Amino acid sequence: MMISGTTSGPELLVELDRAAPEPLHRQLANGLRDAIRTARLAPATRLPSTRVLAADLGVSRRLVVEAYSQLTAEGFLLSRHGSGTRVATVDTASAPERDAGETMRHFDIDFAPGSPDLGSFPRHAWLRALRQGLAEIESHAFGYVAPQGLLTARVAVADYLRRTRGVLADPQHIVLCSGATQAIALLASLLPTQAVAMEDPGFWLHRMVLQHNGIEPIPVPVDDDGLDVAALADSGATTVLATPAHQSPTGVVLSAARRTALVQWARAGHVVIEDDYDAEYRYDRAPVGALQGVAPDRVVYVGSTSKTLAPGLRIGWMVLPANLVGPVALSKGLADTGSSVMDQIAFAKLLTTGRYDRHLRQMRRRYLLRRNALLRALARYLPEATVLGAAAGVHLTVRFPDGFPIGELVDRAARMRVRVEPLAPCYAESGSAPPGLMLGYANLTESQIVTGVCALARAAG
Repeated sequence: MMISGTTSGPELLVELDRAAPEPLHRQLANGLRDAIRTARLAPATRLPSTRVLAADLGVSRRLVVEAYSQLTAEGFLLSRHGSGTRVATVDTASAPERDAGETMRHFDIDFAPGSPDLGSFPRHAWLRALRQGLAEIESHAFGYVAPQGLLTARVAVADYLRRTRGVLADPQHIVLCSGATQAIALLASLLPTQAVAMEDPGFWLHRMVLQHNGIEPIPVPVDDDGLDVAALADSGATTVLATPAHQSPTGVVLSAARRTALVQWARAGHVVIEDDYDAEYRYDRAPVGALQGVAPDRVVYVGSTSKTLAPGLRIGWMVLPANLVGPVALSKGLADTGSSVMDQIAFAKLLTTGRYDRHLRQMRRRYLLRRNALLRALARYLPEATVLGAAAGVHLTVRFPDGFPIGELVDRAARMRVRVEPLAPCYAESGSAPPGLMLGYANLTESQIVTGVCALARAAG
């Protein structure tokens, strides 16, 4: 039978066999599920209301409600008050091989680490900054930009970093790029013959970037004081990628003694790549200054707007020792001939007018409340989880007792439409990783955080 093509939804062939032993609501659910899996119903397509579809098929409305409810629970449909029932985005390539009850890629609560509050992106301030910047910029800026980036943008970034992070930032030593990941890739392209070390655990994507560039990073352990500098010295590495202000993923801060030792190691002819990925967010005290401010000739400072504004902007920067500026700028130019001029104009104006600072102050207050809500919920519903690290950033990491079935918890949570990421991929040897989770909280409301932790408690059994 054909679903009616009305303003309430699409036309679609759904066959119901009243002589078959299979119940009609299951036939309807199977037909719609198959249409979604084979892309005959595209994501975001609005389905007819239950009343309209029931009339078209000549069945009871309750039957249609049952079918819709089943597919919503499975993740094939999204039902929201005021917007009707729509087709969810599913992994159509692998969906036919999955159990019909398994949740697809849409999650009601997503604890993915690393994302800021995307709904709080300062749209009006950004548009105003872009308009002001466009009114002031010379026309020649719209040509092929120098690989290092617009000078006005580099000056604005340098002023901000000197003021807030203690970075000795000369605009002539800055290369703007499309995020920290590109920064790591550009640096890696210059280090194929170097022995490069990396914190273990560390950010899994940066490990992959190094490997993609032919570098197998030497794992250096991390403990409660941060990177083990003695182990680094024994590793034979000449370069290390580190996160001193807020270790990724454990959240610990490099101790004062370790900072001194790392600077001494760098001054002995080595290089530190300092990934300062979320140092703007420290909730219990002022953040420690950047390591680069102590040894600017031995430290490459890397930062971005991915945790402060939105990762989709793809705005990042490197503050480089003088001898690396030319090679990195050449590598950047060969990669993409330079980053977006429009984004540089807007971001520079956002910095120089103080709107970026105001946005960060607002976000710190909001994220502190959300972090506290997560801590309270964990203490109440998941007391077996131990929170690691300092009160900082946009995520926190929790450890569970040895032997805890973390993989089962992640899978069960996914079936409950709650996404969490295990700690294991951050380790060089994932099989040796302790059971743990990384929980991002910045892009969730306080009520979503509590609901999500309750679901995790149920998943933990």
